[in-house]
Amino acid sequence: MTASSGQPDILAWQRFQARLRDAGHRRLVLLEGDRQASVNWLQTFLPELSIAPGVWVGSGEAPGIEGMATIPAKQARRWLGQDLNCVVWDGWQGNPPDGLAALAGTLAAGGLLFWLMPPLEQWSRFEDPDYRRVGLDFGGSHAFLGRLARVIGEDPSVIRLRSGKHGSPSLPDPGPVDQPFRVTGTPEQTRLVDEIVKVGLGRRRRPLVITADRGRGKSAALGMAAARLIAEGRKQVVVTANEPGAVDTLLLHAGPAASEGKVNFLAVEDLLEQRPEAELIMVDEAASVPPYRLKQVLLAWPRVVFATTVHGYEGAGRGFAVRFREVLDRETPHWQQARLQSPIRWSESDPLEPLISRMFLLNAEAPQLSAKEALAEQALRVERWQPASASDDDLQQSFGLLVDAHYRTTPSDLRQWLDDPAAVSWRATLNGVVVGVLWSAVEGGLDEALADQVMLGQRRIRGHLLPQSLASHSGFAIAARQRLLRVVRVAVNAESRRQGVGSALVSAACDHAVTAGLDALGTSFGGNPELMSFWQGNGLLPVRLGLTRETSSGELPLQMLCGTSAAGRWLTDALRKRLARHWLTLLPVIWSDLDPDLLWQLTASLPVAEPLDEDDHRDLDSFAFGHRGFDLTLPVLRSLSLQGGVARSVPGADDNLSRLWARSVLQGWDWTRLRRSGLCRGREEGEARLRLAVQQILQNRSRR
Repeated sequence: MTASSGQPDILAWQRFQARLRDAGHRRLVLLEGDRQASVNWLQTFLPELSIAPGVWVGSGEAPGIEGMATIPAKQARRWLGQDLNCVVWDGWQGNPPDGLAALAGTLAAGGLLFWLMPPLEQWSRFEDPDYRRVGLDFGGSHAFLGRLARVIGEDPSVIRLRSGKHGSPSLPDPGPVDQPFRVTGTPEQTRLVDEIVKVGLGRRRRPLVITADRGRGKSAALGMAAARLIAEGRKQVVVTANEPGAVDTLLLHAGPAASEGKVNFLAVEDLLEQRPEAELIMVDEAASVPPYRLKQVLLAWPRVVFATTVHGYEGAGRGFAVRFREVLDRETPHWQQARLQSPIRWSESDPLEPLISRMFLLNAEAPQLSAKEALAEQALRVERWQPASASDDDLQQSFGLLVDAHYRTTPSDLRQWLDDPAAVSWRATLNGVVVGVLWSAVEGGLDEALADQVMLGQRRIRGHLLPQSLASHSGFAIAARQRLLRVVRVAVNAESRRQGVGSALVSAACDHAVTAGLDALGTSFGGNPELMSFWQGNGLLPVRLGLTRETSSGELPLQMLCGTSAAGRWLTDALRKRLARHWLTLLPVIWSDLDPDLLWQLTASLPVAEPLDEDDHRDLDSFAFGHRGFDLTLPVLRSLSLQGGVARSVPGADDNLSRLWARSVLQGWDWTRLRRSGLCRGREEGEARLRLAVQQILQNRSRR
């Protein structure tokens, strides 16, 4: 509904909020027009409503309003897990989608979300300040904001108030209420508490993975279960998450057990460092924890519960479930799963939840394929596609593929995909059903002076991830001057994988790079052996491994390139040779914890090293067939690892031996650490196995 925002009828609003609480509803109130008039209206109006606790996102107008905290948009995630009665979002100061969606999920029944913005019809041309932060401030029309305006304009539950006019709005009726809404537990929440307690009291390693949409009482169930476990004799339950504020609700429901220190919080890094002897570890909002950390927690304690939001602001829940399921199946095949579906903090008829889901495609899912469609390879069609002009159905299917295939896909990704003028996308369909999408972006093309500044670390340019990284980290300013097509995401329906869909999409992108006169096709992703094999199979070669792990995937970023021009092929070759020269030096210093499988795969992909000389062969013979010490032979053993065929033969011989070689020879682990990790019984036994391995390598090389 649309109304004017003159002097508010306080009594009418108080009654309206009371009716919302009784109905279990929440509402979006859009304040359109002059910002200062909207701010003045809110400062007069909000103190008369039930708003505490509440937050004002933006500038400092709120401190005089009791119960309203003022925060910048970048701190929105810190309020996850808390119950708010009011959120004021000053969109004139920027609209990062992840923060807005996150805070909408914190509103309790009766809560109001006030959003200050220009009139809806101006949104597609609104110069959102947040666009400057992410490099989208190019002017012109913004498809993402235009789509938001359309979704909001079509929703009758939205209260639209025009600022600068007089009169009081007529407020909508939330509908008939048989019984006032109360925040109470549901039968499925009660069952979940029992399941968590069973895990905490059990003896077998059977981790529990809990998924739920926001507002389903997941954190409350964890807290109640923790309290029961302490009451039934357990001494310590430790809770962990990425942010301390994310577990406030959990600790509140743990009651005295939390205040007595028997249920306590530790950050993930502190948990893994301190290794407390807890009977149960609870990981809340697990989708925001790097996967390698989750695996460490899984293996370090016998009783663990992981809980995460499925359709939340981070859009990561299903991606988490898909990726982490592989780890669980491999490490703890008897793991259990539970799901909460019924909302607790608002009613099932609440209009705000479906509105936010439509706005940010939080419910986007990949289309389901029939068995016939999944096998119909001959019907595959790959075509250029513009997500900004797609129908909502097509957009939901395609974005759903990204959500399912990647560990973390956010509303901000949707904005970037729709509004980045450098984006180039393709989609693959089977009989009209979307089975794959590829999203890429043209990067680079900087002038010589700017490229040199990037190489020297004096400038960082948004929107040029791959060329900037290759220039600043690998030391090639020419990489920032060349024009590259970076594959941002490629996703294929689970039922159509390993049928050439992804390769067909990459091939289309490569053809485009050639015809458009670009220098290379590249990508940057959280490195793992499976993905590296996919990209190698499509002609891309490793050119750089990052120094720190990504927060999204928990893996080290791996960058791969395929030249599509003479200059691009020269750059690819030069980067590979430089990586090979630095490889043996950086492995024990920077990448000492790199997964051995990925280590060997990368080593095998490097250009062939200079052949060993006569002195090197004498040292190897003395080590393999004599008693030359490991430490004295280590430099030559490292050089041997780069010789043609060695990086393939060692992993192929024996998995435990390949890990021992990787950790001892290439990554510099000492013998105490090797023994503790189970790779050998001690130095003598470990060296003996390495001597036998070198014997085999030398014999194989002599036969060639």
